[in-house]
Amino acid sequence: MPENTDDGPATGSVQSATTDASHPSHRNKRRKVETPDQEVNKYDASHLVPRYTDQSEVPEHLRKYFSQRTRYFSLYDNGCLLDEEGWYSVTPEKMADQIAERCRCDTILDAFCGVGGNAIAFAKTCNRVIALDTSPVRLALARHNAAVYGVADRIEFILADYLDFARSYINRSPSSRRIDVVFLSPPWGGPAYLLGSPTKGSAESTEEQQHPEYSLSSILPIPGDELFRLSRGISRNIAYFLPRNSNLSEISALVPSEKDGDPEAEKVEIEEEWMGNKLKALTCYFGGLAGGQEHLF
Repeated sequence: MPENTDDGPATGSVQSATTDASHPSHRNKRRKVETPDQEVNKYDASHLVPRYTDQSEVPEHLRKYFSQRTRYFSLYDNGCLLDEEGWYSVTPEKMADQIAERCRCDTILDAFCGVGGNAIAFAKTCNRVIALDTSPVRLALARHNAAVYGVADRIEFILADYLDFARSYINRSPSSRRIDVVFLSPPWGGPAYLLGSPTKGSAESTEEQQHPEYSLSSILPIPGDELFRLSRGISRNIAYFLPRNSNLSEISALVPSEKDGDPEAEKVEIEEEWMGNKLKALTCYFGGLAGGQEHLF
């Protein structure tokens, strides 16, 4: 069973409230509401990873990411934390906000939350966010960062393997809470994804070159098409965050096509995510998230 790491009452919620002022047991009670600073202190994870404040402190291979720290988290200087993987995998904040607006719903599942960039954005547009990760350190960092943004009370952080969680959810009781949208941002294989395969050396030398296509078979922990099919058992509304050099034919093949005359045919909407003049990633919207298919939601 997944381990729920949310070990206390929801932060920001009323811990006690007066119901009958005339009753002795209720006299002199006050509402106890945690401030953002108290939230950060409660979920402080600064002992888990180094926090860099100057480029001279940063390992050389992370310096180009550190220079973009406020693109990743605009409140970085307020205490946000990243581990090494987080530096090159977190979704930049403006990009995460754009995706969150498209995914606006009641309950969203962030299947691979990492250090929390997307989960924080979803907490601004969705009533409930379920954030999973297999790393207790990254999960703690995500909750710490959510506290910096004052949204930790809207996110349920769960230490769990997404594949196990998904299979368990699919076999759940019909009375269980519905998940409206699944956001998939699985591991691409590190910075070398630009070489088309995460096993082929370093991506640095090809930064400004035409990159070979990235195949969904390189997605971890299972091939991307299998991950998609499993996720559709939870919800048909999926936002799939993929490398910019992904094979578009493989993406379109994930859903039945109209040209095949399939009565279940649907479209996929592919949104390019740009930062300045650089294309950074693709977000692929399925089901009711795709433009013109709102009736499928």
